[in-house]
Amino acid sequence: MSELSIVRATAEDVDVLHPLVEAYRDFYKQAPNDKTAPYLSDRLANNELIGWIAYLDGAPVGFSIVYPTFSTVSLSKIWLLNDLFVTPAARGHKVASQIMQVVEDAAREAGATRVFLRTANDNTAAQALYEGRGWVQDTVFRRYDLIF
Repeated sequence: MSELSIVRATAEDVDVLHPLVEAYRDFYKQAPNDKTAPYLSDRLANNELIGWIAYLDGAPVGFSIVYPTFSTVSLSKIWLLNDLFVTPAARGHKVASQIMQVVEDAAREAGATRVFLRTANDNTAAQALYEGRGWVQDTVFRRYDLIF
């Protein structure tokens, strides 16, 4: 039986987190970028993100990054679950579900009133994971982006 552990990322974990983030970016068809490690380092050092790294039998196999923010409508803390990734070799071991449980528990403990995320329209595996955990698709608000 495999042993799964999920630990909160610190600024000292950038060397472990960096290749996982690059694999995630590759999944979304982004080229490797020499700004990834400094970006992660800065965000972690400035407490601008909360991250977790999943280890399966001691090897890093997944991660999640959350950006805490606020909602004026609900007058509360909310969390953006911006990134969730598990390496292809570790899929099928319920790593993503366990990472999500850690995120959900931490959000509640931090006093957030909700966690939200977005995923690609064709990422049906992720959609099944989220819906299976009780997450519901937003049918009230329409999202817009202005990309520079």
